[in-house]
Amino acid sequence: MAAPRNVLRDEESAAAALLNNSSKEDDDSPTGKRLKSERFPVSRWELAAFFGVFLIFSTGLFCIYLTMPATEYGKLKIPRSISDLRLLKDNIATYASDYPTQFILGYCSTYIFMQTFMIPGTIFMSLLAGALFGVKGVFLVVFNATAGACSCFFLSKLIGRPLVSWLWPDKLRFFQAEIAKRRDKLLNYMLFLRITPTLPNLFINLASPIVDIPFHVFFLATFVGLIPASYITVKAGLALGDLRSVKDLYDFKTLSVLFLIGLVSMFPTLLKKKKIYE
Repeated sequence: MAAPRNVLRDEESAAAALLNNSSKEDDDSPTGKRLKSERFPVSRWELAAFFGVFLIFSTGLFCIYLTMPATEYGKLKIPRSISDLRLLKDNIATYASDYPTQFILGYCSTYIFMQTFMIPGTIFMSLLAGALFGVKGVFLVVFNATAGACSCFFLSKLIGRPLVSWLWPDKLRFFQAEIAKRRDKLLNYMLFLRITPTLPNLFINLASPIVDIPFHVFFLATFVGLIPASYITVKAGLALGDLRSVKDLYDFKTLSVLFLIGLVSMFPTLLKKKKIYE
């Protein structure tokens, strides 16, 4: 009777080995790799850190709102379209003129909060600055955009590496390779990226600390590089009634001007390459 038992045990062992091999093959298959890669990469501690920072910023923003004079808050909302923006501008123009200091404080806090936590809609906030303050709104937009980008930079430095590597692996490798090639003229390259729409500003804010861009280079490139686009947006806000869509902001002529300014910022790098080849 021993022989049949041994045969059964051998068959069970063979079946178990077959199952293990098939599971390994599934893990090595493209489908298995995709399922593994789709797992959310941020740990519990990183999520806790993010929500902690979010809570601190939210509390500060709420406290600022409490100090502002009362108004009809039902008419105030973050615009999502040009029509929303026109309605908000009509509702808030009197308030902004009656309480300029409090309004600017609330405006700046909201803009920086949105930029820090990557909340869509800052383009409408920039247009609103032009509609309410005219050309002087450029300084307001550049200040807020730079402050928000710097906050996003440090937030990404804290918890952003696994998330950016998960969302944009190919783009991050490309960006890292380009930064490595231009370490000696990094400021010029970062200015080019900020002036032109070559890479999204959101990606630049998140990826810069991951590829070891020094903060002072990031800050200077952001502050100076955002001036042309901010001027274009604020100027469009002056003629808000003629604007049909956000897409109208960057037509072929506008993009050509931005790329021309960007190439001027890259001129020292191109000149150095020419000297090396000679």
